[in-house]
Formats: sequence, structure tokens, C-alpha cells
Amino acid sequence: MTITRSRQQLLYLPGDNVREICKGIDSVALIRDVLYQHGSGNTILPDEGYLLWRTAQRETVRSLSMPAYVGGTFNAAGTKIINSNPRNFARGLPRASGLTVLFDPSTGEVISIMEGAHISAMRTASITFLSVGLLTGPPIRDMAVVGAGVIGATHIELGVKRLASLERVILFDINQSRADELARELQVSVERTIRIEVVDSALKAIRGADVIVPATTVTDGYIPYDWLKPGAIVVNVSLDDLLPDAILKADLLFVDDWNLVRADSRRLLGRMYREGLVVGPKEHPQAGGVRRIDGELSDLVLARHPGRNSIEDIIVVNPFGLGIEDVAFAARVFEIAKAQGIGTYLPP
Repeated sequence: MTITRSRQQLLYLPGDNVREICKGIDSVALIRDVLYQHGSGNTILPDEGYLLWRTAQRETVRSLSMPAYVGGTFNAAGTKIINSNPRNFARGLPRASGLTVLFDPSTGEVISIMEGAHISAMRTASITFLSVGLLTGPPIRDMAVVGAGVIGATHIELGVKRLASLERVILFDINQSRADELARELQVSVERTIRIEVVDSALKAIRGADVIVPATTVTDGYIPYDWLKPGAIVVNVSLDDLLPDAILKADLLFVDDWNLVRADSRRLLGRMYREGLVVGPKEHPQAGGVRRIDGELSDLVLARHPGRNSIEDIIVVNPFGLGIEDVAFAARVFEIAKAQGIGTYLPP
């Protein structure tokens, strides 16, 4: 006798629902838990799917598909889809948009589809402040943010909450009116008094900052090692802003997943690997001038690496962004939505 059951309804969560639920989630603690599972071997993280095309206006459009499974306390499977066109801002649209799709871990059925760009921004900022916490050094007074888009704004909002010693945010964007507008908005909306200072160059933002967050769409680097003060932490969120000498001269260099970083030939560290300039955490340079990655972020979470050696260490974190983080985040949102009756159920 075959026992059958009716298929699950699919829960749809639009952006407003996702943003409201995320307010009640400790996103940094969640990302720490995900990296703990990752470092413990309880995740499955295939290579991302990368689709690139050009529009009739010769604009570059990108679509990334990132399937993932997170075990342990999460037991969650799904796929993140994030699409972007850097020219969208001229249309009054966000650069990136996307969906996160969750699967039933037992049957493989799709059980939820939710807006994914907010989750993507939250987990990106959460990786930054988890890294800063794990690599803490001198008190953080000044944070530089390069890029006044959604990712930059999310970093400022979360940084104000997470960094008790933070006194000033220095913001630069090539579109200064965009930076001015964001500064005005955040000056009103952030939860405590903080100076948000807009400057007219990346150098002015970065030099002297304790934490530097490049959140841009550039493909050519512009940040040299000489811009970084002793003790600074650079979280290279947008992956291509640093020049090679900043990678090679940094006292410590961490990635989130070396296999994914190495496999990507488009981004700075992947290119440097192919040029023989960097090797992985478990590899040994065969020649002078070759930089070894010091570890993955999970090594810090699991205390397999001690982290900062000196308060003057200049540290670079290069977070590729992992589908396991989005899927775990979405799974937590899904659980809360079901418990609170939020969202719209669609027929199977």
C-alpha cells in the first residue's frame, strides 16, 4: 500500500514581510552559526551558476544562482538567485534584486519563495561585523564606507548598532548627491547620534579609518596598501577594490571559502591565484613574493586560528559571499513567518 499526502502549500514572502521579520533576527549570531556548521563540515556548497549578458544598450547584466545546504541546527536547503545591472540606478531601480527559494529537506519540494535582496544585504553586512568582532583590535572610532547603495547603507545601519565605540562614518560615492542623500536619511533613522561625513574622494574616506568597507561595482582596483593605517580592518565586500599590493602586504588575509574564491577567475583573488601570487591556507608558497591565505572565517569561529597578533596588524577579509548564509537566513525568516502567520500561501 502506498501512502500519499497532499503537497505542501508554498509560502510567498514579499520584501516588506522579509524586512520586518529580519528586524527581530540577530543576523551576526546567525552568520556565526552558519560558519560554525561550514567549518565543521555540515554544509554542501556547489559552485555558483554565473550568467552574463549584454543589453541592447550594451549594459552588462549578471545573474548568479547559488544552491546550498546547511546541516546541523539549520537542516535547510535552497537556492539564492541574485541579478544585477550597475546601470539600474539611472532608472531609479536598485542595482540588484533577487529571490531566495527554500526546499523541504526531506522531499525536495519548494516550500517558500521570498524576496532575496534584503537578506543578501543583511548577511553581507553581518559577515563584516562578525569579522570585525573576531579580529578586534583598537577601539573602532571611524568607519569608511565607499559606495552609497543598499550594501553601503546596510553596513552603516548595522555598524551603528554593533560598534559601541563608533563615532564617525566617512562616506564616499562617485555620485556625491547620492552620498549626501543617504547621509541625510541615515542621520535621521539610525538609533543613536553618529557623525556621517561625506567626502569627495575614496582616499579621504579610507585614510585614517579603523574599518574600511568598499561596497562598489568597480572591476579595477584603486586602494593601495599605503592608504591603510596600522590596525585597520578592510572587509573587501565588493571584491575588486583593493590593489594587489594591499593583498600581498597585509599582515593577515582571510576568506570565507577558499575553494569558491579560487574557482572564480573574474575577481581579484582568483586572478592573483592564477598569476601565482597567492595560494590557499593549506598550501605553501614555492617562491618569494607569493602570499598564503591565512585562513577562512570558520577557522576564526572554531578557534583554529588565533586571529590578530598585534593591534597594529593590517587585516584584509575577502568575503566571497556564500549561498549557505542566504539559505540559512531565509530558513530562519521562514520559521518566524510560519509561527506568526506572515506571508501568502500559494497553491502547489
